[in-house]
Amino acid sequence: MKTHITKSQENLQTIENLLKTFAIQPFQNDGEHHFSIKEIKPESQMPSLFDKEVIISLSDSDHDITQMQNSFITLEFKMNLLFDNKFDKFDDAYKEGTFIFVELKNSAELIRVYVLYHRGRTIDGSLQNDATTESFIYNTIKPKSEKNNNRFVHSLYENVRKDDISCCGRYLSIKEISDVLAPQTAVPYAMPVGFTVSIPLDDLLIFFAFSEYPNSLFGDLKIKFKINPSAFVFCQVDPVLSMAKYYTINKDELLSSGQDKLKDIDLFFRNWSLTFQYTNMYTQIGCTADLITGIRAEELAASGLKNLVCDIKLVTVSVRNYIIEAVTANMCGYKASESCLNRVHQFYQSRPFPVPAQRIESQVFPSAASSAGIKTTQNIPLSHVTDMCLLFPKDARHVTCYENPCYFDMQINTMNRNFPDFPMNTLNEQFFTMQLQANNLDNIFEACDEYEDSLATPRANKTRRYNPVSDYTSFFITIQCERNCNGALTFDGLDTQNQNTSIELKGHPIFAGEIDTYYNVDTNGKHPPPPILCTVHDTFWLFSPASGGSCLYDTTHSFDQVINQVTV
Repeated sequence: MKTHITKSQENLQTIENLLKTFAIQPFQNDGEHHFSIKEIKPESQMPSLFDKEVIISLSDSDHDITQMQNSFITLEFKMNLLFDNKFDKFDDAYKEGTFIFVELKNSAELIRVYVLYHRGRTIDGSLQNDATTESFIYNTIKPKSEKNNNRFVHSLYENVRKDDISCCGRYLSIKEISDVLAPQTAVPYAMPVGFTVSIPLDDLLIFFAFSEYPNSLFGDLKIKFKINPSAFVFCQVDPVLSMAKYYTINKDELLSSGQDKLKDIDLFFRNWSLTFQYTNMYTQIGCTADLITGIRAEELAASGLKNLVCDIKLVTVSVRNYIIEAVTANMCGYKASESCLNRVHQFYQSRPFPVPAQRIESQVFPSAASSAGIKTTQNIPLSHVTDMCLLFPKDARHVTCYENPCYFDMQINTMNRNFPDFPMNTLNEQFFTMQLQANNLDNIFEACDEYEDSLATPRANKTRRYNPVSDYTSFFITIQCERNCNGALTFDGLDTQNQNTSIELKGHPIFAGEIDTYYNVDTNGKHPPPPILCTVHDTFWLFSPASGGSCLYDTTHSFDQVINQVTV
């Protein structure tokens, strides 16, 4: 997916440059009304119960121009988390410095379904029933610098494991968890947890190219959406790092509280062992991971010395329900000068105002992998498909956690062509470079560590499986279908004129038998569900000031056809 600025700005016939050819003077502030942020409340009743829709406006009448690229939606909600362990084997000295983190990899993944409205009418083609998958793919390939700059929008694993505040979620101390769960008797044990999540509008793929939107000319936009609690993930925070941070922050209090707690903390750092192995990556909510369920100092018989004991067990963390307490659309914008608005109005009276967009549609292949590999076919129509993406869930509950299947001889065949032209090995250098280039993450834009590690890290060798040492759950394959031309892209893609065509996926495991970590999900005979095919489509917004503002979300025409409408 090519959603970043291209590497060279010379002679590139990109959408951006073509549209600039037809641009008029920039929007100008009227000099009296300065930039402002308006807090817009939802039309839906708050609080909103489990699985209810939220509808909210994305513009304010005080703004002539809405700066969509700077606007965001904030949600405050409470989820009832479920645990099948009470974490009651911790000494008091270790409870406040040990954490489980529950979070979203990217805040936009929280939205499961959305549809857009223009001037109160549903925008045809804007319904997205699998927005979580769309946002996972789009946000996974965002550059590392962008994710680091949006501190509370994305959760990078290396930040989370270090107990860093740059994340989108909640650190839950063992003390918080155990205090709530202690009096409960029925498994699973419930814990209400509050979350606040901010979703930048341009983190939704349908809005990725929006910037200055003249809502006073083209009409107001609204979004209706549902959230997806299954998009959350959880992980164990590195207890050595979090305990060190806890000691540093609370040093004065600990020094004044007596020596026993300090001695236990000192014992922790002296006796922590590499044999204390927990799951070192994200786990999808609803699934099971090895977590630390107890840390305590036990006296050795007769000697009076103490030994550090660490219990690690399989724990399932899931969600029972949630309630949305508040939603706010934080919309940036300003008033424009009357002469500027008139000029824009006249210019677009006879031609549409185009905004490029993309859309991802997902289809599950009909059959899953076997011990010999995978060969499966899906029959669907293709409409201006610029890329095909492949996801390999290991569990039906996985919606934002996908790992490398470690396959070779992998290829897609459709329309009498192989994509790519040669079979792929999902662990070699050629594949790694192809993926970075396909997602515009070479040279200028640096990929996130999780994405690179997911692409390049083997999960086994010829004789045994490897335990993870970092997060490998950000894997997907991008297969580019559109033509490259002079360093830029010509947006033609694959199109079957609304006719079904077969798409065959095949491949074989690099590590066969028991060490095939994709087919043998665990050592208890669990096997994966079928892989998922995601097709990336070019789409376009076409706005006009006619009749008080009109809007068309074009999902059927090519780039050349849309540009012809602009230039005629």
